[in-house]
Amino acid sequence: MKILINFLTIGRILSGPFIFIFINYLDAFTFALFLFFIASISDFFDGYLARKYMATSQLGEILDPIADKILICFSIFGLAIHFGSNYIGLIGSFILAREFWIAALRDYNSRNNNISATKVTFLAKLKTTIQIAAIGSYLLGLVFGNAMIIFIAHFILLLAFVITIQTGFQYSLNTFKSNPK
Repeated sequence: MKILINFLTIGRILSGPFIFIFINYLDAFTFALFLFFIASISDFFDGYLARKYMATSQLGEILDPIADKILICFSIFGLAIHFGSNYIGLIGSFILAREFWIAALRDYNSRNNNISATKVTFLAKLKTTIQIAAIGSYLLGLVFGNAMIIFIAHFILLLAFVITIQTGFQYSLNTFKSNPK
């Protein structure tokens, strides 16, 4: 079972560059949407299966959040380039910066026996879900050539941005409140 779970996670990692290529080099928006949908669903299933069959692993705990970030970053930057959008690019940059910052905090907390300060919260899971909804909406808008769907995706991405910043701020507060060094 661990092999299947790790396969799902690694598949998510590999799908990010393919989505970027489908969007920017092939104009294959339907393939990009399909692959993004499958990769996004795999995020749920690898965690669900790991918990259900008690097949969690240290490698999986490390790779799972990284796989999410790779998928999100390749997709957002692919969309920013495709649309020539500073808006999508700027929000993507903030999302990426937040992820680097949280990785640093997790490393810091690990070294200081304070891993609970950056334990994944419900809001952080919601952040990922809303990021996925925003990207999926952009791709859906591209598939149907529908400007209204893309317009709505801008608002969903703004919501994802707000939650992304909020969770980064909360993890920072938790870290420095319990580790004033």
